[in-house]
Amino acid sequence: MLSDREIISTLDMVRSEHLDVRTVTLGVSLFDCVSHDLDLFIGNMRAKLRKYASNLVSVCNEVGDKYGIPVVNKRISVSPIAVVGGPFGPDGMVRICQALDEAAQEAGVDFLGGFSALVEKGFAHGDKALIEAIPEALATTERVCSSINIASSRAGINMDAAALMGRQILETARATADRGGFGCTKLVVFCNIPQDVPFMAGAYLGVGEPDCVINVGVSGPGVVYHALQSVKGQPFDVVAETIKKTAFRITRVGQLVAQEASRRLGVPFGVVDLSLAPTPAVGDSVARILEEMGLAVCGTHGTTAALAMLNDAVKKGGLMASSSVGGLSGAFIPVSEDEGMIAAARSGVLTLDKLVELMAVNPRKRFGFPLRADDYAVWDLNTEYRIDPAQFCSMGKSTPFAGQTVYGRCVRNVCGGAVVWQDAQD
Repeated sequence: MLSDREIISTLDMVRSEHLDVRTVTLGVSLFDCVSHDLDLFIGNMRAKLRKYASNLVSVCNEVGDKYGIPVVNKRISVSPIAVVGGPFGPDGMVRICQALDEAAQEAGVDFLGGFSALVEKGFAHGDKALIEAIPEALATTERVCSSINIASSRAGINMDAAALMGRQILETARATADRGGFGCTKLVVFCNIPQDVPFMAGAYLGVGEPDCVINVGVSGPGVVYHALQSVKGQPFDVVAETIKKTAFRITRVGQLVAQEASRRLGVPFGVVDLSLAPTPAVGDSVARILEEMGLAVCGTHGTTAALAMLNDAVKKGGLMASSSVGGLSGAFIPVSEDEGMIAAARSGVLTLDKLVELMAVNPRKRFGFPLRADDYAVWDLNTEYRIDPAQFCSMGKSTPFAGQTVYGRCVRNVCGGAVVWQDAQD
């Protein structure tokens, strides 16, 4: 049982330190839905998702209201479609993806993950078909996410898969160019992908998982940031211990929500994924955590070492709180979604040229894509605007960043010298 002091501390974390349960993800195995008949497979799949996921959203809302802890996203993950849909070709894979999207909309969830393939050691028939289908599948759906695991520490990197996914990312961007390359936001290329990760777009239900399971993702960079302010200037062992204790508290909150949702749904509880997922809000930044640990500014010398220490302490603290810690349980550092990273970019420490080199130029060179002068995007880094889900191009309007002020807007995309998308305000 939680003490009065722990309850008050938890309420403070929610109210003023940006603690939230980022996602409750229902994992559903589709192995018992397999058939060589595509229509029968889709019918079996839709029926099973309807059986287990119909009450997911309402239960999560009830649990969030009960404990006063917001559950930001409700999601579904399924078995890797490249495996359960192995008999089908690319056209069949597209139909399966569209059926999954319809099931996600019917259940009212924000995203569905599992349009996935595991190819770190090579390609099976289903893997090739799914990867080939990705551009059309993601262009014709709104809520389905795709993940491809191309490497592992044991097997190394499948360079053929790396090259192929580089081309498919480009094709997905072209297929959704009228929506700013929206398809790529639902696609992730992984190394060492966990089987129980609840965060999109990498979520899928691994082959060693139960028939149905609840996995929860908790995000609390603001909580860690506030905790570190009290030990500023202290030795590293004190900093690490503070992070571990804070991760312990965050994990307890996630497990509380997960177990209650599990009980109400009649589905086993799986893992808590303690990942520090930032937002553009001030005080909810992983970059600011690294600076509180002693960095002059995120991106300077020692950033990688500080991040490694942070991830290690977070995982150790989570394991003290629960034996059911899994998923990624690390730190996300996206430039566009982290207030501290945005500030580092605007100050010049993290330059746009450096980001373009790391994210565009070097990958193109590595995979042999031509560097064309007439392919580019135009950004206004000084534009300040408020995120309004009503203006999203996609049908899925759920976002943890609604109402928050961010900087930097893409105003134009040019491909082959032709403007393929332009901001209406430009």
